Amino acid sequence: MAKHVDSVLKDQILKEMKEGAKVSELSSRHGVSPNAIYGWTKAEADNSGTSPLEVARLRRENHDLRLIVGALTLEKGRAEKNAGGPRRHAGR
Repeated sequence: MAKHVDSVLKDQILKEMKEGAKVSELSSRHGVSPNAIYGWTKAEADNSGTSPLEVARLRRENHDLRLIVGALTLEKGRAEKNAGGPRRHAGR
C-alpha cells in the first residue's frame, strides 16, 4: 500500500532535489519511493515541460562546466605568464 506523504515533506524533498540532491539519496533519507518522487516531479513540470528533476540536472551540469572553465582559465593564465605574457595575433 502506498504511504501518504505530508505536503511539507513533499515540498522539502522537491526543494532538495531542485538544489541538486539525487533522487536515490532523497528516497533513502526520507523513506519515500523513487517512483513517488519522479511522479511529483512530473506533476510539477512547468509550461515548458521542464521538470524540477531536469532543472536540477542542468544546475549540476552548469556547476561542473563552470569549474572546468575556471580551471582552464587558470591554466591558460599560468601558461601565458610562463611564456612572458599574453600572446597577440599578428596584425593587432
